[in-house]
Amino acid sequence: MIKEKALRLVFGVFGNATGLFLFLSPVVTFKRIVTKRSTEQFSGIPYVMSLLNCLLSTWYGLPFITKNNVSVSSINGAGAAIESIYVLIFLIFAPKKEKAKILGLLCCTLSVFSVIALVSVLVIHDANKRKNLCGFAATFFSIIMYASPLSVMMMVIKTKSVEYMPFLLSLFVFLCSTSWLTYGLIGKDVFIFVSNAFGCLFGTMQLILYAIYRDNKGENSNIITADGSFEKGPGASNRNQSNNYS
Repeated sequence: MIKEKALRLVFGVFGNATGLFLFLSPVVTFKRIVTKRSTEQFSGIPYVMSLLNCLLSTWYGLPFITKNNVSVSSINGAGAAIESIYVLIFLIFAPKKEKAKILGLLCCTLSVFSVIALVSVLVIHDANKRKNLCGFAATFFSIIMYASPLSVMMMVIKTKSVEYMPFLLSLFVFLCSTSWLTYGLIGKDVFIFVSNAFGCLFGTMQLILYAIYRDNKGENSNIITADGSFEKGPGASNRNQSNNYS
């Protein structure tokens, strides 16, 4: 029992550390967005879904929902604050059509969290039922969050370029989800275990794609045409080279 608690503490601390790096890894991306005053082809969906996941996970880890999960609440509370800043920056610099889409998704996100939080406190009085509701919601939206970069992964496959799939974000998705997967296994918490199992899967898929196309950060990428298709062209190299990270 003591060994189990010690291991859980270790992986909780490691999960907090890797989680913080995960939340901070897009700083380079947002520095680029602010500098260029454009979101380019970066997607804002993963950041909104990350915000919802952080809010629900913070709620799930609170003492009146589950016991001995303070580490879950602490890192996800910090994550919610950081992701809020990312979403705000994205809304400032996104084009009108993208801004409207992200703003609508953000409103839905906050509504979902508010409903779940209020129902769990005001309607459900049984502790186990409250835990199951919050745990199921956190798990469901964690899986959606981890799956949200699928559109970017499809772009990587089509363009054969990893320019818009930051390596650090993919790496820390894998490391963070692996840590919390182990934490959930040790604590026999099925909700933490299942959601982070999907995180490991999608993180691994992103790293595999990065390994395949790591040498193509714009120089061999294709041009996105007006109809949404991709074609190679002599201008693609110069256009994308100017977009590489400094």
